[in-house]
Amino acid sequence: MIKEALRVILVNMSSFVHLHVHTDFSLLDGAASISQLVERAKELNMRSLAITDHGNMFGVIHFQKACIANGIKPIIGCEFYVAGASRFEKSGTEQGNKYYHLVLLAKNEIGYRNLMVLSSKAYLEGMYYKPRIDEELLEAYSEGLICLSACIAGELPQLLLNGQTKDAEAFVERYAKLFGKDHFYIELQDHGIADQKKVAPLLIDIAKKYNIPMVVTNDVHYTRKENHVAHDILLCVGTKKLQKDVNRMRFDTEEFYLKSEEEMARLFPSYPEMITNTEKIAAMCNLDIPQYSVTELPDCLPVYEIPEGFADEKAFFNHLVYSGLEKRYGKISDEIKQKADHEISVITSMGFIGYFLIVWDFINWAKENDIPVGPGRGSGAGSIVAYAMTITDIDPIRFNLIFERFLNPERISMPDFDIDICFERRQEVIEYLRNKYGEEQVGQIITFGKMKAKAVVKDVGRVLDIPLSDVNKITKHIASSGKLKDSFGINPNVSDSGQLAPFLDEPRYKELFENSLVLEGTNRNSSIHASGIVIGKTKLIDWVPMYKDSRTPIMATQYTMDIIEACGLVKMDILGLKTLTLIKHTERLIHKRKGFENFDANTVDENDEKTFDLFCDGKTAAIFQFESPGMQKVLKQAQPRRIEDIVALNALYRPGPMQFIDDFVAGKNDPSKIHYPDASLKDILEETYGVIVYQEQVMQVAQKIAGYSLGQADNLRRAMGKKKPEVMASEKENFVKGAVQSGFDAKKAEEIFEILIPFAGYGFNKSHAAAYSVLAYRTAYLKTHFPLEFIAANLTNEMSSTDKLPEYIAEAKSMGLEVKVPNINSSDKVFDVVDGAIQFGLLGIKGLGEIAADELIQERQKNGPYKSFMDFLERVNLSAINKRALEVLIKTGCFDTLGERRSKLLLNLEQAVDYVSKKKEATEFGQVSLFEDSGEKEFLDFTYEETEDWPELEKLRLEKELIGFYISGHPLEMHKKIIDSLVSLRTNAIEHLSKERNYAILALVKEVRPILTKKQQWMGLGQLEDLHGTIKFTAFPKTWEQIKDLMEVDAILFFKGKYDDSYGGPTLLIDEVVLPERLESYVTKAVHIKLKDKTKDQTKLMAFRDFIYSHPGNCEVYFHLETMRGDYEIKAPQSTSISCDDDFITELKNQDLVESIWKE
Repeated sequence: MIKEALRVILVNMSSFVHLHVHTDFSLLDGAASISQLVERAKELNMRSLAITDHGNMFGVIHFQKACIANGIKPIIGCEFYVAGASRFEKSGTEQGNKYYHLVLLAKNEIGYRNLMVLSSKAYLEGMYYKPRIDEELLEAYSEGLICLSACIAGELPQLLLNGQTKDAEAFVERYAKLFGKDHFYIELQDHGIADQKKVAPLLIDIAKKYNIPMVVTNDVHYTRKENHVAHDILLCVGTKKLQKDVNRMRFDTEEFYLKSEEEMARLFPSYPEMITNTEKIAAMCNLDIPQYSVTELPDCLPVYEIPEGFADEKAFFNHLVYSGLEKRYGKISDEIKQKADHEISVITSMGFIGYFLIVWDFINWAKENDIPVGPGRGSGAGSIVAYAMTITDIDPIRFNLIFERFLNPERISMPDFDIDICFERRQEVIEYLRNKYGEEQVGQIITFGKMKAKAVVKDVGRVLDIPLSDVNKITKHIASSGKLKDSFGINPNVSDSGQLAPFLDEPRYKELFENSLVLEGTNRNSSIHASGIVIGKTKLIDWVPMYKDSRTPIMATQYTMDIIEACGLVKMDILGLKTLTLIKHTERLIHKRKGFENFDANTVDENDEKTFDLFCDGKTAAIFQFESPGMQKVLKQAQPRRIEDIVALNALYRPGPMQFIDDFVAGKNDPSKIHYPDASLKDILEETYGVIVYQEQVMQVAQKIAGYSLGQADNLRRAMGKKKPEVMASEKENFVKGAVQSGFDAKKAEEIFEILIPFAGYGFNKSHAAAYSVLAYRTAYLKTHFPLEFIAANLTNEMSSTDKLPEYIAEAKSMGLEVKVPNINSSDKVFDVVDGAIQFGLLGIKGLGEIAADELIQERQKNGPYKSFMDFLERVNLSAINKRALEVLIKTGCFDTLGERRSKLLLNLEQAVDYVSKKKEATEFGQVSLFEDSGEKEFLDFTYEETEDWPELEKLRLEKELIGFYISGHPLEMHKKIIDSLVSLRTNAIEHLSKERNYAILALVKEVRPILTKKQQWMGLGQLEDLHGTIKFTAFPKTWEQIKDLMEVDAILFFKGKYDDSYGGPTLLIDEVVLPERLESYVTKAVHIKLKDKTKDQTKLMAFRDFIYSHPGNCEVYFHLETMRGDYEIKAPQSTSISCDDDFITELKNQDLVESIWKE
């Protein structure tokens, strides 16, 4: 019966194999994902399937895994680009026929390794428009490969189409000899293209003449026939064309899909061997790509060269650890030694000493070269060995961290140190590794950008020539999950799902949506991983195919981060962290202070009360990991007064565990509310007030209750996180059994097990939280004690960010710090602290450039401050500072202190530059010196043409255009009277606002985002900006319908509404919007003055009267007086109307007779 079933299955299996298949790793050419192709091949009962992406091997590992998982034999190949001559010849145009196509398939591991070499050398040596190989390489690396003559773009079809029969015959003879007659196949295709039909009989004739086997293929670029439109759009994305363009690259037919055996058999019915030969080739291909298990990986580590004086790497390793422990702790206690010995034993037995030495070496080099290195990241901070070797700077004993969370002897896995390096100097560390191990053994790692929901809509919309405004409107309504299906339909787990549903009925968007759904998730481009570095024991090309972008010198693996380790390469995560750069810039500025020349942020007091005051006040804008409004709110509630509290809040403030913040805060503020699942767990959970916050606590509870080793406990934590029912049942049984053996009640053990389950998933890695919280504390210390330097360094760090720079400028203002406009005589390239204020950095000006900034600073340092605009022009090199640079310097106010208005300088710029250029030219040739003795001037002083000053709004507009925000003023300042009279909400004073009251704010609309509610009603979200900062807004549907036409970016409007901070930070719930010009009826009409009981002093009364009269205005005056006979309100005569601006009101409040004042 079983034999019969197998026979039926085999009979029904396809005997045709697709050998020419492009996945979406043929970037912007292939429109089929690997999973789609494999799924379709399975539907068609195909036994085997090939991958032959254009010029690369990006997808072969993923392809092999997907095929094997679906019972399909994977055939690994590549469609190479072959140079017409030498791969080193790089001239002419892409259209000048600089390459042909050729398909190569790997028979075995030798063939696979040759494919890797060929693909690597194509990128590293032959890159010219495309990664190209040549016949020289084919001769050297043909073993183990099967060759197909390729599609219509192959050299053989092209020679035949061009009538070059003798050259074609020579080609066949050459390749048959090169690969062997049984490994060289003439490939035929028929997609209904005229040239294919023309060349097919010629290919058949030459195959017969030389007895070369033939094979039929389909040039697969998409999975199903109906995907041809989406594929055509993808081609347009890649070539930057519109679909309606006439002269563009296109596939002439709709036949480039994964066809069935029946469809393929109909193409060349007279030659059935073309079908059977595909199966013959598949039978010859028996490759299992080498993959290394974790136990084999230590043997793949690069060899670390041990210094003289040490017998072996173990001796050197032990020396580093024990000498490091002495430096860290002084006296080594029994606890420290026991912990270190245990870790050394585990590291040694697992074969990872070499890994630790490699990491230690480059971190040690970085520190010796004054390159900031982070205190640690990830679970590696739990190792006392790493702490002793200064790989990390977090004391695992002080923070009670667990080594087994990093290296578990009961679950063998590679150690994985995540290293943070100063963002600006990360490349120096990489260069050190290249120099130490050799350039061919060190590389970076490729990554792929995908056509995610918003990106694919924008790409497809552009190709279909849909107006950008329409496309932007659509992308604003894409669900927060980032998936189009959630945007079109309701997903109860996605709060803003279904917002694109109303657009589905619009015919003009039908094609946009249909093709966006097909292309969503398609690989779009390759780039370099932000932190991944690999080091090989030998040349990287021995382990993986290599890649190089022609625009950069960076060599990277063709395989991504997630699959690189199993290929035998050591992976390092070396991230350029801007926070370390920020601390470095802050220290540089602090060192300018007298007495702080040697200040080191790494050594600050970790119990500084003022720093904890900053956390408790929630004033953590610009503080690493703690700057979000939501986190600021939590800090105010929690009132952390020790670094352990900071660590816990950092771990809790993320999706999942956030629900336990209230329990944490309640327990911290009221010990009576702390609850432990069992009294025996107090020592584990006491630091987090009874709440399980960390993954390490889950492990410790399992150890305490069920008697698990920490290795077993880590396995339990991982199993709980995966939530597989059958695994959970088994783990629960083991847990309860262990608990009973430890003396606990079985029912109690079950309760504790159930309590642990959500925390195993939600809990955070304490080692990571501790390391990053220490970094956060240091930034908070800097903000507390060196606010000017800290904010200036932040501004330098974010100089190129149009979002962050204005945010930090606003923070500076809210802290009472002055930020001065760019100044030709005091601005450095970066932000600086000058005379108690932050001086704007020149590189923060768009369009200036580093060369221009360097030129003007170097000249200023050499010959002193510039005395005038003309002095500046005469002294600097005008080739380095061109007209565009001069214009932006003028427009941003850099010359304001030299006495001439911006409008005047810009009007006269061309004539002034011409004047100076001629003067410099004359001086160069000695003309001016001819007139020195006569006392006459060859060049009269330059005379400016006069002009009116720019309106203030124009100055501000230009500032925002070139700097990204307003700096010398703000458009809202024109409405000072309204602000003084009517505004009751200021963004720098929202701590004590009440949710019950109505508030008013005059603000500039900074951001607007209409969204669709689940009831299919439009509402508005966005951000407002006043003189002090920003606040979010929400306009519910009824209000939104009334105000939507006014809500344009940069509009200045008067808003009324209620304050709310229950979700996502401070928010104004808008009830009403009024144009500023319509606010006359709102402006303050009266000032009420309550007088003190000193009004009997006639001298003081007369002085007060004179003061009132000296400040006339439009506001009525009411005097209030409390007497023994009662309270009186006295309205002053109409002639006694006074001013109500803030300055006068402040003076009025300070008058001796005034008790209080209020406006009406």
